[in-house]
Amino acid sequence: MEDASGGLPISEGSLSTIERESFEASTMKDEEWDVLDQKALGMIRLCLEAMVAFNISMEKTTVDLMEKLGKLYEKPSASNKVYLMKSLFNMKMSDGDSVNDHLNEFNMVTNQLSSVGVSFDDEVRDLLILCSLPESWNTLVMVVSNSISGSNTLKFDDVIGVILSEEMRRKSTGESSGNALSVENRGRQKEKEKGPGHRGKSKKGRSKSRRRMVCWNCGKAGHAKKDCWSLKSGKDQQEGSKEENIAGDVLQDALILSLDSKLESWVLDSGASFHATPHRQYFQDYVQGNFGQVYLGDDEPCNIVGKGSVHVKLQNGNTWVLKNVRHVPSLRRNLISVGKLGDEGCMVIFTTDSWKVTKGSLVVARGKKVGTLYLSTVSTDPSSILATTGIDTTLWHHRLGHMSEKGMKILHSQGKLSDLKNIDLDFCEHCVYGKQKRVRFLKVGSTKKEHKLELVHTDVWGPTQVSSLGGSRYYVTFIDDATRKVWVYCIKKKSDVFNTFKKWKALVENETGLKLKCLRSDNGGEYCNNEFNNYCSQNGIRRVKTVPRTPQQNGVSERMNKTIMECARSMRLHVGFPLQFWVDAVDIVVYLINRGPSSALEGGVPEEAWTSKEVNYSFLKVFGCEAFVHIDKENRTKLEAKSKKCTFIGYGTDDFGFWLWSLDEKKIIRSRDVIFNERVMYREQLQDKKLEKSEYVALDEIKDREVLKGLENQQVGINPGTVGVDSVDQNQKNNKSLKI
Repeated sequence: MEDASGGLPISEGSLSTIERESFEASTMKDEEWDVLDQKALGMIRLCLEAMVAFNISMEKTTVDLMEKLGKLYEKPSASNKVYLMKSLFNMKMSDGDSVNDHLNEFNMVTNQLSSVGVSFDDEVRDLLILCSLPESWNTLVMVVSNSISGSNTLKFDDVIGVILSEEMRRKSTGESSGNALSVENRGRQKEKEKGPGHRGKSKKGRSKSRRRMVCWNCGKAGHAKKDCWSLKSGKDQQEGSKEENIAGDVLQDALILSLDSKLESWVLDSGASFHATPHRQYFQDYVQGNFGQVYLGDDEPCNIVGKGSVHVKLQNGNTWVLKNVRHVPSLRRNLISVGKLGDEGCMVIFTTDSWKVTKGSLVVARGKKVGTLYLSTVSTDPSSILATTGIDTTLWHHRLGHMSEKGMKILHSQGKLSDLKNIDLDFCEHCVYGKQKRVRFLKVGSTKKEHKLELVHTDVWGPTQVSSLGGSRYYVTFIDDATRKVWVYCIKKKSDVFNTFKKWKALVENETGLKLKCLRSDNGGEYCNNEFNNYCSQNGIRRVKTVPRTPQQNGVSERMNKTIMECARSMRLHVGFPLQFWVDAVDIVVYLINRGPSSALEGGVPEEAWTSKEVNYSFLKVFGCEAFVHIDKENRTKLEAKSKKCTFIGYGTDDFGFWLWSLDEKKIIRSRDVIFNERVMYREQLQDKKLEKSEYVALDEIKDREVLKGLENQQVGINPGTVGVDSVDQNQKNNKSLKI
């Protein structure tokens, strides 16, 4: 035959001949190429309508033909776009139509729009296909549209899968495309046509005995009990209610698609290997870690990032504890594993409309079947959530030396306390005992210096009524005004201030390479003596002294002394240390103050401002908690314990070691191989043992000796809040004990 549009004669089987030939244009002769091109041109023209073929009758090659068709029908003109958009928006599926045919038509129009430069994302395509469904599908449309609203969107293929599944369900239940509820209405309409008085097409032939018959059910005459309308009406109502539940089944099944489900209920799943939930706040005794992956029904891997126990509150007020619950953040619902319940000795009983879990004769939990899911009627116990959050916040409150809630919130906002979801500090009685103050006076502003050592505040606190373990009754502080970094030194008498000042000056000038420019102090005799004045004059240090009996002019030091003692008092009362341990509490408080937010720095951290290095909080422990120190194999036999119980009293000078107090051996130990139990404090360890002052270790004297030794070796590295240095004797490096 011959192409009506002017192409070469096309023989039967020519298309298959073209398909079988494999060639490269570079190796083909022009004559061969022209023949194949004309065959392809003819085949394309045969597939076109007469009107379309007429418009491209002048094209002589396949390339020209395709370009012409593209200009005519793929041109992204406004008229083409309007026509396709109207076709898309007016598209409506009718009851009884095939879903596959409707989807094919929808995809064809959207693909044509895409070819002219109009494309839609998955959310818009989801909404368009849902709008094109008939009204009998409104239940499904409502549920799926709620699932794709907001920031959580579903893939277009997922929505198509739901629609196809609904069509299969309707076919399997014998429904047409109409709503399940309309089935109920049609059924009732037929019964209405019959009516209570329906007696068939003819009233003739009814015996007189039937007229005199009295129903045993309703007491009316004219029918028997088996034909009683009230009984049939009840059955019809039950059947109608079952049909109404069909829409509920669709609703509950579609809710599984929701990516942001707010339901607290749990689903009993016989296919789950373990209990699982996506909510971190539900856990109690939570253990964080990498516990592998779990695969869902679509073979999508989900990471297990933690596990623990979850308390769920039952309707009767009891609490059901689910153990070894996995934390799977990408999971969509809370799952209870039926298999795990069986392993725990429980029996799970399912009926047509309910379920219950029993253990022996005790009913642990029960619930109802909603749709096709066995949902629990329990919710997560809010008290367990609050308790968990409170415990974590309180623990960090103790680790940070009873820091205020405001300070903890600043650290949390900076991402330094990543373990906590929020800061909600409970009432701390020890903070009240240690920090309660009178109403403050009007605050007067001051200008902070910009450079290190440009201005340093200093003051002496004391004396105490009880001497420290080393005999100290005072401490002196030095505060850099620019960075608010604090140094503290415990001394036995005020006359030691001058020598302590010289040690501190050598330390900070060696660290920074800068010179101290100005020193602000009160008019105490420890600062206003000839020796101190001459030393400052020789080193070019300007002195700023307050007016007598006006401590407000030295407010930075005065407020810092108050803060130090309030925190130290709270910490000591919390753990139950005797008064003699006030020095150790002061050292740790200053260490933590330098690592906490400062209002003068607008939330900045003094240690970071001084060293320009980020602070590490991971090794912080609660002052006075129980600690187990590893014993080297050289100091024990093979049958003896590998650790001994001590009490944590301070941090080492290198941020890796810890100072520990052995109550039994009455000695101080410095070690880095320590396991802490932050739930047990010193008072629990004491066990009515009394400390003798003659047995106390002079902790501050030991640290002072290390400072002098470090300065002599020019290896000075005092930690904030301590007077120790990186340089320690060989016994300490080997984790040997410092004997009394």
